[in-house]
Amino acid sequence: MTKQGDGTVRKLLYEAANSILTRSRETFALKTWAMNIAKGHGLKEARVALARRLAVIMHALLGSGPIKLLAAAWLS
Repeated sequence: MTKQGDGTVRKLLYEAANSILTRSRETFALKTWAMNIAKGHGLKEARVALARRLAVIMHALLGSGPIKLLAAAWLS
């Protein structure tokens, strides 16, 4: 993640990634992927990588179909 854009959104994405890695007891694909990164690069880099992945997923959701219409209605 870069330091461009809304700082609050970056902070929330980082917190979400931190929660997934440290608070979630369930195992799922995103957590497993991030934990593999943590093994090789450390937990901080894994949090940033997971935050970026979450941002990409949210961007894809907001850019498609009915969710895009809902987001446009909500933001206007």
